[in-house]
Amino acid sequence: MLNKLLPVIAALIFVTSPTLADDQEAIKKVVLDYIESQHVPNANRMDRSLHDEMKKRTFWNSPETGEFLLESSRDTMLDVARTYNENGDRFPDKPRKDIEIFDIDGRTASVKLTADDWIDYMHMMKLETGEWKVVNVLWQFHDQSKHVSKR
Repeated sequence: MLNKLLPVIAALIFVTSPTLADDQEAIKKVVLDYIESQHVPNANRMDRSLHDEMKKRTFWNSPETGEFLLESSRDTMLDVARTYNENGDRFPDKPRKDIEIFDIDGRTASVKLTADDWIDYMHMMKLETGEWKVVNVLWQFHDQSKHVSKR
């Protein structure tokens, strides 16, 4: 009896298990939620892409204190999604959003997003629910001279 059930059980596991292609599509959707929520202000889209403990960092320079690590929180990114492009003048008509998935291993992934003015290197994790979330972002402007506070 068990010999007859094994192929059925194996088929059910195969059909219900996410594939690499499923994870790739889910990751791309999360990255698009993250960037497109800035193109067309939408804090809800940003919210669904970010882990509660998400941090975004870059190198920054202050004329007063020198170089330091500038960190943004999840709450800051939700504000960015609401306000960064509220006038519709921060991106071209067809914004750049190139997504490269470097690696997926189990419940972790490493991704590069190239946007019009910057790049984001993202670390993502897959929650127990199967949802992918952005956990860490290391970013820089293409023009690194922009990494400075104005006086």
